[in-house]
Amino acid sequence: MSRKADNKANNTVRIIGGRWRRRKLEFPPIEGLRPTPDRVRETVFNWLHPQLAGARVLDAYCGSGALGLECLSRGAAEATFVDLSTQVCQQLRHHLLTLEATAASVHQQAFLSWIERSGQSASPFDIVFIDPPYHSGLLQPSIDAVLNNNMLAADGCMYIECEAGSKPLLPPALSVNKTLNAGNNCYQLVCLSN
Repeated sequence: MSRKADNKANNTVRIIGGRWRRRKLEFPPIEGLRPTPDRVRETVFNWLHPQLAGARVLDAYCGSGALGLECLSRGAAEATFVDLSTQVCQQLRHHLLTLEATAASVHQQAFLSWIERSGQSASPFDIVFIDPPYHSGLLQPSIDAVLNNNMLAADGCMYIECEAGSKPLLPPALSVNKTLNAGNNCYQLVCLSN
């Protein structure tokens, strides 16, 4: 396999369930862009299965868009994608057009700026994905911003992906529902405490 073909294979993500199952989508070769592995995504979507039908989804730091696209493929009503990268947003808009996914919006903006701008005017989301670049210092402020701006629905869940040694301090309003550790990474599903 040529280096060019090998690089292309490394820059694809596969939808693993729902109406777009097995569709492969390319994403830009940006350093640090690391889609959630298929095996982990399978586990995460088993966790989320009861909440997916008709859900409003927010995919912050969306990168390849794999998490939000997987939600749409599996019956979410709408998805909002936020990422700072021009390349990421252009590619994601292309995918949404190709897949005829009309119930989605892409916002090219820093997530914390976007959430500050959207503020209390946005309706709460049922599922929020927070997976900022590692070592960026954005995980804790992003979790706090979602809660402070009431962007998580009362029965909603937040998915957090981080390095195992960098787990956030969860505010009392959140409780851990599920956890998976794989390699040096930690994957958590947290929900509002009742």
